[in-house]
Amino acid sequence: MPLALLALAVGAFGIGTTEFVIMGLLPEIAADYGVTIPTAGLLVTGYALGVVVGAPLLTVLGTKVSRKRMLMLLMGLFVLGNVLSAVAPSFGMMLTGRVVASLAHGAFFGIGSVVAAELVAPDKKAGAIATMFTGLTVANIVGVPLGTFVGQAVGWRTTFAIVAALGVVGLFGIARLIPDTPRPEGARLRRELTAFRNPQVLLAMAMTVLGFGGVFAAITYIAPMMTQVAGFSEGSVTWLLVLFGIGMFLGNLIGGRYADRALMPLLYTTLGGLAVVLALFTVLAHHKVLAAIAILLVGALGFATVPPLQKRVLDQAHGAPTLASAVNIGAFNLGNALAAWLGGLVIASGFGYTSPNWVGAVLAAAALGLAFWSAALERRAPVAAAAAPAPAPAETAAVAAARTPAHH
Repeated sequence: MPLALLALAVGAFGIGTTEFVIMGLLPEIAADYGVTIPTAGLLVTGYALGVVVGAPLLTVLGTKVSRKRMLMLLMGLFVLGNVLSAVAPSFGMMLTGRVVASLAHGAFFGIGSVVAAELVAPDKKAGAIATMFTGLTVANIVGVPLGTFVGQAVGWRTTFAIVAALGVVGLFGIARLIPDTPRPEGARLRRELTAFRNPQVLLAMAMTVLGFGGVFAAITYIAPMMTQVAGFSEGSVTWLLVLFGIGMFLGNLIGGRYADRALMPLLYTTLGGLAVVLALFTVLAHHKVLAAIAILLVGALGFATVPPLQKRVLDQAHGAPTLASAVNIGAFNLGNALAAWLGGLVIASGFGYTSPNWVGAVLAAAALGLAFWSAALERRAPVAAAAAPAPAPAETAAVAAARTPAHH
């Protein structure tokens, strides 16, 4: 494994910790600022929306500099956002800090995915992407529980200060270990935008929004759900987040291993399983042991979709992967924002703390439907091409144009 992948994984660890640690600390932060739990949930939604906006915006700006320099600038922005969160005197300022940190997230993983894939042989690409995302999953096993523990014991501000320090370590790692390649030739915006003319790229992104949204619907409100419904103590939330992290780690491993071999069958299995487990979670949440197993499974099935969906976007965005890759990371977070908002909505409407699980089940089932549609379109395209010996009709030509990137 190239050492450069380790530097990317360290950066991913810091970003993963800051993204997910908020779930375990929502009650403390809400109490400190005197806001309700659904209002504090805006710190999740705001972060996720910042990723959605920051991913394409900063990636486009990044086409003007080398990928290494861009990754360093992104880590600097991440550090700044976490320092702001650590010292925020008001809820509004805290939300601002979250958004500033989140702007770096999408572009870091998007550009990082492309860099990781370029560091290895073509048949190892999904594995390399999964290695970088290992930082994100380990964050959930180590970073988030530790951050939650520190936040509950010493105060949540200390957690964000430590995360900022982690970002500094990631920054130095990138500076030392990532090879300084010149900025990609033809990395002009027009060329990068050609990827979005391919319906398969858009379908993969829609699957990302809905599939990962299913995970976040349940996990955003995990602290109140487990303490109020399952009857766990506040201190137990840390260990339940460890379980979720272990699930993510295993899912990422499985996704990385099989995405290079059987991408679509893997997606059918994981999205279908996720929909079933989330639907059952509404009942399982009332039993401690079953609730814990459900949390592990949600993490595993949800994160097993990440390497295949990221690879599918890279594969379909022929020759213009950077922007598409970053926008897909934004898509994960659009799902997070949508699910956190919908989850807060059903709780505020009086349906109880388990109701977000139903929201998640519906989102995951919709993603599964899109996966079948995507595969059907893919099967139809070669048939349509073979059945047209004469010049292709307009519709087939449009599909062909969408599948072949323009070379400017």
